[in-house]
Amino acid sequence: MARLALNKSSLAKQGAQLAEYKRFLPSLELKRLQIMAERAKAKETAARLDRDYETRFAELANSLPMLANRQVPLEGLVVLKKVVRGEQNLSGTKLPTLEDIEVETEAYSLLARPHWVDAYVAGMRELLRLSLERDVAHERIKRLIEAEAVISRRVNLFEKVLIPQAERNIKKIRMALADAERDAVVRAKISKRKTAARGAETRVAEI
Repeated sequence: MARLALNKSSLAKQGAQLAEYKRFLPSLELKRLQIMAERAKAKETAARLDRDYETRFAELANSLPMLANRQVPLEGLVVLKKVVRGEQNLSGTKLPTLEDIEVETEAYSLLARPHWVDAYVAGMRELLRLSLERDVAHERIKRLIEAEAVISRRVNLFEKVLIPQAERNIKKIRMALADAERDAVVRAKISKRKTAARGAETRVAEI
């Protein structure tokens, strides 16, 4: 760590740094508030999607007890073909979004399979969509928690380390400069008295 120079140049440098820290801190605080608000919103969304998925799953299972009939082939009827994910930039934090999904339903004969297969296909398509939306919602929460932790560390660094240190440095430099100024005044007075005393001695000698 470089030794603190106790001079006016160092005082100006520390003052500029302190001003910069205090100017930057509010933007960090605002960023943290935005992240916290979005995290609360993401948690509400995730909780709602979790409930919707569990409710729809239970409804499908209760309404279609015949799903236990393994003699009716259901594998491959509903297939996820494409997922289009996007990205949202929130104060420098990249958050995932679900833009679109493409679900393919295999063609099947209405006569060859029971009528309830239609309800199964519709239910599975909805559950697939809800599952993907849940995954994105929980990933957003994870990233927001990480981002909030990083910003909080930066805020603490400014509030508890950088700003107090700069303030202490400024106080130390000002005290050193004040001491040096007083010493200079004292030396000037002593020098003036000595000069006056020598002048008096000279005058006495001349008499």
